[in-house]
Amino acid sequence: MSKEGATQSPHPADDFMLEKFLPYRLSLLSNTISGGISSAYRKLYELSVTEWRVVAILGRYPGLTATEVTERGAMDKVAVSRAVKRLEERGLVERGEHDADRRRLPLVLSPGDGQRLFRDVMPRALAYERQLLASLSAEEREMFGRLVGKLQSAAQRLNEKD
Repeated sequence: MSKEGATQSPHPADDFMLEKFLPYRLSLLSNTISGGISSAYRKLYELSVTEWRVVAILGRYPGLTATEVTERGAMDKVAVSRAVKRLEERGLVERGEHDADRRRLPLVLSPGDGQRLFRDVMPRALAYERQLLASLSAEEREMFGRLVGKLQSAAQRLNEKD
């Protein structure tokens, strides 16, 4: 056995601390925050987290295709497809002109209910965010923003190597 092998734990899981594993911690944080924000829309509008994310993305970037919504939100394409279909059925989202490939059609919030939903929920979501970020000092908020940006860029670079 090499010297390198002699210092390693016999079981890789022995050295693995899930509670300190960054992807796990970020997932917990994201899910906890999403769960808190969802109180602003889940019961009142009967929206899932994915449906709200689609509404939020289209509220900010109208005219994206379903594929672009998927990419911008880093979401599962099947989940986005189902969310878009449900939002369309409820009259909250509309597609552009019909085409052979429905994934390439631009999506927009409907002028009535979709826009109204966005205008009603967004201030509530932003209020939750303000309360959450109030736990950090101004310097910590600025640093947190920079660190998240750096981690996002690093993850994208690493993922491009695959």
